Amino acid sequence: MKIKGIKRGQTIELLEQINDIPDGTEILIEFVISSKQITEDSQTLSDEERLSKLNLLFDVWQDQPELVEIFV
Repeated sequence: MKIKGIKRGQTIELLEQINDIPDGTEILIEFVISSKQITEDSQTLSDEERLSKLNLLFDVWQDQPELVEIFV
Protein backbone atom coordinates (compact mmCIF):
# COMPACT_ATOMS: atom_id res chain seq x y z
CA MET A 1 0.00 0.00 0.00
CA LYS A 2 1.34 3.46 -0.90
CA ILE A 3 -0.07 6.63 0.64
CA LYS A 4 1.16 10.19 0.20
CA GLY A 5 1.80 12.38 3.22
CA ILE A 6 3.37 15.65 4.32
CA LYS A 7 5.98 15.90 7.09
CA ARG A 8 5.34 18.67 9.62
CA GLY A 9 7.95 18.56 12.38
CA GLN A 10 7.85 15.05 13.84
CA THR A 11 4.36 14.37 12.46
CA ILE A 12 3.44 12.94 9.06
CA GLU A 13 0.01 14.06 7.84
CA LEU A 14 -1.54 11.43 5.56
CA LEU A 15 -3.28 12.75 2.47
CA GLU A 16 -5.55 9.71 2.08
CA GLN A 17 -7.87 7.74 4.37
CA ILE A 18 -6.55 4.41 5.70
CA ASN A 19 -9.71 2.91 7.18
CA ASP A 20 -8.64 -0.67 6.47
CA ILE A 21 -5.88 -0.54 9.13
CA PRO A 22 -7.21 -0.86 12.70
CA ASP A 23 -6.15 1.71 15.29
CA GLY A 24 -3.21 0.53 17.39
CA THR A 25 -1.73 -1.52 14.54
CA GLU A 26 2.05 -1.29 14.33
CA ILE A 27 3.16 -0.34 10.81
CA LEU A 28 6.47 -0.02 8.99
CA ILE A 29 7.02 3.09 6.89
CA GLU A 30 9.42 3.38 3.96
CA PHE A 31 10.15 6.94 2.86
CA VAL A 32 10.41 7.94 -0.79
CA ILE A 33 10.97 11.68 -0.99
CA SER A 34 9.88 13.65 -4.04
CA SER A 35 12.94 15.22 -5.68
CA LYS A 36 10.88 18.30 -6.57
CA GLN A 37 9.98 18.80 -2.91
CA ILE A 38 13.62 18.50 -1.81
CA THR A 39 14.77 21.32 -4.07
CA GLU A 40 11.94 23.60 -2.94
CA ASP A 41 12.35 22.98 0.79
CA SER A 42 16.14 22.86 0.94
CA GLN A 43 16.52 26.51 -0.04
CA THR A 44 17.00 28.16 3.33
CA LEU A 45 16.68 31.90 3.69
CA SER A 46 19.37 34.08 5.19
CA ASP A 47 18.47 36.30 8.13
CA GLU A 48 18.37 39.30 5.79
CA GLU A 49 15.97 37.51 3.41
CA ARG A 50 13.69 36.51 6.30
CA LEU A 51 13.64 40.08 7.60
CA SER A 52 12.86 41.39 4.12
CA LYS A 53 9.90 39.01 3.77
CA LEU A 54 8.59 39.96 7.22
CA ASN A 55 8.86 43.65 6.38
CA LEU A 56 6.86 43.07 3.19
CA LEU A 57 4.17 41.32 5.23
CA PHE A 58 4.02 44.10 7.82
CA ASP A 59 3.86 46.76 5.09
CA VAL A 60 0.68 45.11 3.79
CA TRP A 61 -0.89 45.62 7.23
CA GLN A 62 0.29 49.22 7.54
CA ASP A 63 -2.88 51.02 6.38
CA GLN A 64 -5.50 48.82 8.06
CA PRO A 65 -6.89 50.62 11.11
CA GLU A 66 -9.13 47.68 12.07
CA LEU A 67 -5.99 45.82 13.19
CA VAL A 68 -5.78 48.14 16.19
CA GLU A 69 -9.22 46.90 17.30
CA ILE A 70 -8.25 43.28 16.72
CA PHE A 71 -5.03 43.36 18.73
CA VAL A 72 -6.09 45.70 21.56
